[in-house]
Amino acid sequence: QAQLAESGGGSVQPGGSLRLSCASAKYGASYYSMGWFRQAPGKEREAVAGIAGDAITTYADSVQGRFTISRDNAKKTLFLQMNSLKPEDTAMYYCAATQEILAQFNLLAPSAYVLWGQGTQVTVSS
Repeated sequence: QAQLAESGGGSVQPGGSLRLSCASAKYGASYYSMGWFRQAPGKEREAVAGIAGDAITTYADSVQGRFTISRDNAKKTLFLQMNSLKPEDTAMYYCAATQEILAQFNLLAPSAYVLWGQGTQVTVSS
C-alpha cells in the first residue's frame, strides 16, 4: 500500500488552474523534505518543486512564477497550486518524500527521495 497518495489531477484548458494534493496515507508520517516531480510520455522524469521544512522552497525554471508548493503539517498534506497551465505541463505528477533535511539545491534531485506516490494525471489541452 502506497504511503503517499496524490489527488487533484484532471483535464484543464490552457491558462487554467489545478491544485494537487499529496497525503501521507496509512502511517500519517511527517516528512521534512518533500517534492513534486512529473513525467510525460516518452520523456524522463523531471523535477517540478521541492520544500524543506515550512519555508525553504525551490522550483524548476519551467514552472517558476506559475506553480506554488506548500504544506499543511497538521494534515500532513503537501500541495502544488498550478496556475497559468500550459500544454507542456501535461504529465503524470508524483510526490516524493524523505525524512532527511535536504539542502535547497538537493530538493529537485529525484535520488534524494525515498518514498514516492502512484501519481496523478494532469492534462492541459484545448
